[in-house]
Amino acid sequence: MYSYQIQLEGEVLRVGFNRTLPAQGDRIVKDTLELLNQMIDRGEITGGHRLLIDGAQSVAVGYTIAHKLAHLYEVIAVLDPKLGSKISTNTGSLRYKNYIVTISHGTSHKVGDVIETQEKQQERNILKVVLCGPPHSGKSCLREGLKQAILGTLYAPYPSIYPYVITACPDGEGSWYQKTYEQNQELAKDNKPCLRSELTPEFAEQASKWVTSANQLINIVDIGGKITPENEKIIAPATHAVILAADTNDFADWEKCCQKLNLKIVAKIHSILHATQDEVFLPEEWKLNTNKLLETAPLLIGSVHHLERGEDLSTRPMIKALAEVLIHLTRC
Repeated sequence: MYSYQIQLEGEVLRVGFNRTLPAQGDRIVKDTLELLNQMIDRGEITGGHRLLIDGAQSVAVGYTIAHKLAHLYEVIAVLDPKLGSKISTNTGSLRYKNYIVTISHGTSHKVGDVIETQEKQQERNILKVVLCGPPHSGKSCLREGLKQAILGTLYAPYPSIYPYVITACPDGEGSWYQKTYEQNQELAKDNKPCLRSELTPEFAEQASKWVTSANQLINIVDIGGKITPENEKIIAPATHAVILAADTNDFADWEKCCQKLNLKIVAKIHSILHATQDEVFLPEEWKLNTNKLLETAPLLIGSVHHLERGEDLSTRPMIKALAEVLIHLTRC
């Protein structure tokens, strides 16, 4: 398995990082070069008039691709996702893909020219999703499993989404905790009390700024398990909510809180510690009617079983379904 992915479709080279195989830059560059050599040796990349490159690249990877392919093509251009005219559709806005010429050996194009295409890309929306619910429901476990499920869903040539996690509950259990717990439970337990602090108005003000400025496509906000003025302050700039509760009677209070703050409730999930399987319910044709459905009810309901630290939760049916829903919402 390679840490970078490359696929040629016509004159478009789809590229992207393999999010399920994190690697250092030197490994990624070596994998990129090996893949390009293989594609050239197999006759998949033969050169020609122009090559359009679509996908995420580091600076080092970009130099590697240019080094290997610049002499094979008269023109090489790289996608700029912010260029291109927009069109509106029933399922959201689209934008035509435009590429900026970065290498030119002929007279047909100059460096800096824009190549317009008829290929469409979905406009993306920024989600700020609050994970809320009473204490001891498994929100931190859900957060980590959801993050890994999102990363594992997206392979090149599809757009890469990196879920950004905001730990907005000062309980000492940040994003570091799950991984540390998997490797050394005692170390994780010893350090958590040292990092715990109070949910003060000052912390709430700062955390609210974190949520306001979050600019990844999917931002996951993990808050404490009580409905307080401080937590309401933190989540007011958010856009969506996922409610997780071990007791279904607790759903109502959190629904009222989210509705008061104009958050769209994406999912209501019953966390059942001693169950052995998940239950997942999505409306028929929910992808075609997403926005309409969200106006009246959560898209996703059901249960998730045995949210336990130290386990790989990313493959649980409910967590995979939630990842799929959030990814879809970035396109709506």
